[in-house]
Amino acid sequence: MTEFLTLAFLILVAGVVAVPLASRFGLGSVLGYLLAGMAISPILASLNVDVEALQVFAEFGVVMMLFIIGLEMEPKHLWEMRGKLAGLGGGQVVLTTLAITGIALIDDQPWQTALAIGMVLALSSTAIIMQTLEEKGLLKTEGGEASFSVLLVQDVAVIPILALLPLLALPELAGAAAGHAGEGAHGGIDLTAHMPGWLAGLTRVAAVAAVIGIGIFAIRPLFRYIAKANLRELFTAAALVVVIGIALLMSLVGLSPALGAFIAGVVLATSEYRHELESDINPFKGLLLGLFFITVGAGIDFALAGEVWQSVVFWAAVIIAAKLAVLFLVGWFYGLRKQALWLFCLSLPQAGEFAFVLIAFAVANAVFAPAFADLLLLIVALTMLVTPLLFILYDKLIAHMYCTGQANDDADQIDEENPIIIAGRGRVGGIIDRMLDAAGHRATVIDYNSQHLENLKKFGVTTYYGDATRPDLLASAGIDRARILVVALDEREQIDKLVHYACSTFPDLHVVARAKDRDHVFHLWAMGCRDIIRETYDSSLRMGRSVYEALGHDRQAAIAMADAWEEMDRTSMREIANVYRLDIPAHENEALLGKIRELKAEWDPKLRDAMDEIASRGS
Repeated sequence: MTEFLTLAFLILVAGVVAVPLASRFGLGSVLGYLLAGMAISPILASLNVDVEALQVFAEFGVVMMLFIIGLEMEPKHLWEMRGKLAGLGGGQVVLTTLAITGIALIDDQPWQTALAIGMVLALSSTAIIMQTLEEKGLLKTEGGEASFSVLLVQDVAVIPILALLPLLALPELAGAAAGHAGEGAHGGIDLTAHMPGWLAGLTRVAAVAAVIGIGIFAIRPLFRYIAKANLRELFTAAALVVVIGIALLMSLVGLSPALGAFIAGVVLATSEYRHELESDINPFKGLLLGLFFITVGAGIDFALAGEVWQSVVFWAAVIIAAKLAVLFLVGWFYGLRKQALWLFCLSLPQAGEFAFVLIAFAVANAVFAPAFADLLLLIVALTMLVTPLLFILYDKLIAHMYCTGQANDDADQIDEENPIIIAGRGRVGGIIDRMLDAAGHRATVIDYNSQHLENLKKFGVTTYYGDATRPDLLASAGIDRARILVVALDEREQIDKLVHYACSTFPDLHVVARAKDRDHVFHLWAMGCRDIIRETYDSSLRMGRSVYEALGHDRQAAIAMADAWEEMDRTSMREIANVYRLDIPAHENEALLGKIRELKAEWDPKLRDAMDEIASRGS
């Protein structure tokens, strides 16, 4: 028990310390976990911890992640992605395998070994990519969906790779592999291992069909039955039973547990229990994924790396370059452009976690010599370590270039001039544009989401592509002669940049700005903006009014109570905004803290008396 507690404490402390530090410096949580694993590697070695066994357990985090992704992926949407799955995914796997095989042949590897290397390294890291895309909010973008399509096909490709590797065995390695004979693809039991090919195939198809059938006919009744007990922990246990059971079934027939979990998630994507399942599984997924990344960092053989680091760095660079070239060709051929193409290319050039399984399987089947496998594992680990740095490159250079500093040729030529300019046509800007159009007011709308604009064109909506924070683009839209600028951008940094420029350069321009929260209102007010709308404020007021009604107040009283609260809030907001300063944090601004305490002491009793009076009139 002491050994287990020591190991758990050590791993958790490493993650708690390293990840916030990495995030603070913009490195992302994945790199933080990897560095944490590298830092505690000597301690784990001194404690004789079996890092590989720990990694097998931690890989279940990948299974849970694919299950949650499946819950968010309705079958209809998956069908719409069939072109990307077949073209992008299939093209990437085949072409990358051929490219890396060719490089290995040039290095004088036997063709069997070369082909095995190509297949193993063609796969990318689902765990790192999906975790990072989710963290950065890029999963639903054009480039993020393209990356997901490739990863999904790669998970399926593991099945034929496992079937092909034993056919590539080298006679001279048979003796070294004898000790590994009979091991399954995942170091466990594979019921199909000794079946004829046709029977194994039918068994696997039947297993997939069983997962779909269980999802459709069994899981919903199960959760309805469990929900009657009104025990949250029982529902959580049932969710784990579903995911673990499906993963076990897939493993027993030699299929990817992650693939089975994804299929089950898709089947349950329209279930009324979808959100409950997601919230129950998420904490386990996060912890296990973090543990997986830590084990990857801890599993690096530093002694061997010190001896062959030049070869490791060279071949890791060659593999990343080769995969980047293939990804660029495939992405370009299938219509990816600009930042979507860059995100697609920079997401996928590493080797994946399945490489650890496949390399061990290849050694067991006399395809790789153990010494060569150790070198290959180092190369795989290095490519995974580089991946967060590639995402940083995308964030700091590529995304910045396309969103804030594109060449003038990339932006649309604005050939109209209107008294109203709307920056951003997402959920907020779109409604404003439609409201103005309905009243006969034409606005010039600028947005930099190219895929969104292409979709709008199909509905006859004219929107100009470009970054609305660029002074030259605003000048071409006639901002110096416009009456109103509506700032409806999504990113707080972009909102601040545009509001500061507009208020300081065009003092007579009426700026209506979207604020992300209460603190953002004060920030924009200090910049000079005087028409600020909190994006969730009105909906929050309506919800509060509904709560008043649910408590027994009639509708008119509830409306009056909400209005009284809103009047107090707006008045106090203006007084607080007048003492807000841009140069110091709000919690260090003594004048602001004092004003808040003063207003609270003044307004709380007044507001309570007003509420009581309104409630008594209503009754």
